[in-house]
Amino acid sequence: MRRTFEWMIGLRYTRAKRRNRFVSFISATSIIGITLGVTALIVVISVMNGFQDELRERILGMTAHVTVSERGEALGDWPSVAERIERHPSVQAVAPYVQAEGMLSAASEVSGAIIRGIDPAREAPVTDIGAHIKEGELAALEAGEFGIVLGSALARSLGVEVGDRLMLISADVAVTPVGGMLRQRRFTVVGLFEVGMYEYDRGTAMIHLADAQALFRTGHGVSGLRLKLDDIFGAPAVARDLNQQLGYPYVAQDWTQSNANFFRAIQIERTVMFIILSLIVAVAAFNIVSTLVMLVTDKQGDIAILRTLGASPGSIMMIFIITGVVIGLIGTLVGVGVGVLIAENIDVIVPWIENVAGTQFMPADVYYISEVPSRLDWGDVGLIGLMAFALSFLATLYPAWRASRVQPAQALRYE
Repeated sequence: MRRTFEWMIGLRYTRAKRRNRFVSFISATSIIGITLGVTALIVVISVMNGFQDELRERILGMTAHVTVSERGEALGDWPSVAERIERHPSVQAVAPYVQAEGMLSAASEVSGAIIRGIDPAREAPVTDIGAHIKEGELAALEAGEFGIVLGSALARSLGVEVGDRLMLISADVAVTPVGGMLRQRRFTVVGLFEVGMYEYDRGTAMIHLADAQALFRTGHGVSGLRLKLDDIFGAPAVARDLNQQLGYPYVAQDWTQSNANFFRAIQIERTVMFIILSLIVAVAAFNIVSTLVMLVTDKQGDIAILRTLGASPGSIMMIFIITGVVIGLIGTLVGVGVGVLIAENIDVIVPWIENVAGTQFMPADVYYISEVPSRLDWGDVGLIGLMAFALSFLATLYPAWRASRVQPAQALRYE
């Protein structure tokens, strides 16, 4: 009965009366503020999740889940090592590669690049590079034909297209009877790719594995082996297993290690954005303090009458806690609903806004990602909702405590 009585009065105080319209206005602004804060937090975190997934997909389109190499030198007997690696239940494909620095020259243009020698047949199951070929094809890389596939931005900087020829100059110096000379070879452009990451599109070129071995004098050795796994998030565990299985001098490194700084920066940015936007929710939640303080002042006569009728200080405190919690709960639930709705439909909402405004937020000729990605994580939604509700609850404690300390005699003195 006591709990029913507290809920009845607490809910009644959330509704507007003629003489306390201003209190109700502040309550409404508190609800709107919490709603906007929770909505913004859910949408921004979802968009950042989408960008993180998009960037991870594009990076893994050029890099392997796990890379195995040999300390200090080329991997000589790589076929036997690849055979041992393929026995691991999580490994789906293995591809050898040779990687070195080189300089590309076409007409009067010169540009440095990372030269990667690959076996097109074995590379296709490991990376998604074949899906990013814009012109030509990856299969056009044949041993002894000296073909080369360039990133689109690198090709533009050199002023070359498919079918053009260019000079590839190795960074290694060959010793000849007339002195040291840079090794160089003429290649034909057989394809262009565009991953959407400037680092790769501007600074990477691919040639056939056999041509790379001949140019960089690695013999039958390779720089390492690239692995594709059945679960990218299991890469750290697989790398540890392979390090134990293969032993010295082999080293297995997963994609989280090779791109650790990049993904750590994204995670830090995501955390900072969460904290900043949480302040919006905090400000709105603590508006409840002013709402309840004014309500307590306005209801001192009611509190005194309730006390004289036998209501305990705990009951008075609970009445005002219920009032504040209801305000916070309404704002949180509405914010979660609106935030989820926007995050799930951002691929429709953003184009509609662009159409109405007559502009494009992310032009395709400037940004590689021309659409705003979004991935709703229900764990994030739950955390945001709990955080907003907890702040709303904390904001009710002091005003409710003040209400419980009202003395009936003093409150009724001038009634």
